[in-house]
Amino acid sequence: MFPTLQSKLQRYEELEKQLQDADVLADTNRMLACQREHGGLGKVARSVREFNQLEADLASVQEMIETAEDNETREYAQAEFKDLQARFDPLRTELEDMVTAGDSLTRGSLIMEIRAGTGGDEASLFARDLFEMYTRFVDKNGWKFEVLELSANELGGMKEVVLSITGESAFHQLQFESGGHRVQRVPETETQGRVHTSAATVAVMPEATDVDVEIRDEDLQIDTMRAGGPGGQKVNKTESAVRITHLPSGIVVRIQDEKSQHKNKAKALRVLRSRLLESRQETLNKERSEQRRTLIGSGDRSERIRTYNFPQNRLTDHRINLTIHKLDQIMQGDLEEVVGALVQFDREERLRGGTSLL
Repeated sequence: MFPTLQSKLQRYEELEKQLQDADVLADTNRMLACQREHGGLGKVARSVREFNQLEADLASVQEMIETAEDNETREYAQAEFKDLQARFDPLRTELEDMVTAGDSLTRGSLIMEIRAGTGGDEASLFARDLFEMYTRFVDKNGWKFEVLELSANELGGMKEVVLSITGESAFHQLQFESGGHRVQRVPETETQGRVHTSAATVAVMPEATDVDVEIRDEDLQIDTMRAGGPGGQKVNKTESAVRITHLPSGIVVRIQDEKSQHKNKAKALRVLRSRLLESRQETLNKERSEQRRTLIGSGDRSERIRTYNFPQNRLTDHRINLTIHKLDQIMQGDLEEVVGALVQFDREERLRGGTSLL
């Protein structure tokens, strides 16, 4: 039963062996990739193991009931069967939910890209606020994040930030954050108290592994250059910034966050691999591709999935007509109600054969 989940358990057990392999442990990048994938599969693997054990125990107790030679043994076995069944049924429902959710539950790591859209400096400040909102949510869930690339301005805003988020069910909970986010508030840069409207875009992609996407060296054009920053800051004398162009797809990734060219290349490959996986998934699912292009758009005010209205302390998610009047708490990382409603809506749509939010 549940062949797709059984295959995930098999992969989890393969990774367990790899994480005990001296060759893997000696290769830091390979070890970290294994740990990320292993962590993402943990919840499913534990549930499938428990399901398999309960299924075997139920079969054994059923045989005991059928072959019992006295009433006492039969009654004991029947009571045991009832207890096992009480644990088995909800676990089976949980696994059915996992199948419905697809790969999102087993994707423990994701790449999130936040970019300032329409609105100038205020859009950059809003992008920074979104970054802080998500990282607070990450901290509350006990997950981890790593900034892969950051482009800031003199006011402390973020023109663009790319980060990796790792944790159990992280991608499952954050997968629906992709799209245009609109803010209505009095900006820090406004002197006359007028409410402005600005925008930022968020893109969430599952972090791909070597197993998901194989990248051939001959398909890459790698350029190095000096890193640069606002006001001439963070300019290296060595060419540590890395730009990787994937020739078959035309996807370009530029990373300059680290002073080490080697580290920047490793980060760029992580982002590239995830963008390639996302591109492949979009090609396989034209409907999702059209939906994603509509949601993410170009950062214009009109292309939005969510509005953050600060004067009214209101957040509205336009996809599911959700309105919450506690924006101040949400910006502090209390995203549970928002992401929970999106996950539940998507689950119900899938169960009735409707269109997923993705």
